[in-house]
Amino acid sequence: MWQGGWYRFARREDSPNFGPRPAGARVDLIVVHSISLPPGQYGGDEVRQLFTNTLDWDAHPYFKSIEGMQVSAHFHVRRNGELWQFVDCDHRAWHAGASHYRGRGECNDDSIGVELEGLEGGRFEPAQYDALADLCAALAQRYPIEHVAGHEHIAPGRKRDPGAGFDWNMLRSSLAWPAHSFPR
Repeated sequence: MWQGGWYRFARREDSPNFGPRPAGARVDLIVVHSISLPPGQYGGDEVRQLFTNTLDWDAHPYFKSIEGMQVSAHFHVRRNGELWQFVDCDHRAWHAGASHYRGRGECNDDSIGVELEGLEGGRFEPAQYDALADLCAALAQRYPIEHVAGHEHIAPGRKRDPGAGFDWNMLRSSLAWPAHSFPR
């Protein structure tokens, strides 16, 4: 199922935006995000371009507000459930920013970032939940995953994604993990 930190059921596109995890990092958290570029538009290549530093900043007025950002996530789940991987899970992707969860800061150090194609607060597709649940289960086979949280939970007040439209109960039911593994 894995080739190193690369999940063989994901389409691979290497991002330059990553770094080493600190020595002794325990990868026990999955962070769920939402993203669409431009906001509310789905199906394009703009997220892939953002994560690979190839986005044309002049292609849409919104892109000027994020110009120069160098970000990544380990995974991106499109509306149809298609799964992309941008960073080896053994490495640190740049998805969380200033963050704190489980009594620890710097969540990029010991988490896996998963971006769902969608709007903050909006609804997500059944195919995305299926792909996310499968991915979470696969990650838990390789890493000591104990928690799943949203960006909003690890950076409260700063981030609000995936937001109210994300169905945490559906994900919890799909995984059958204990309640303490999910945000309260």
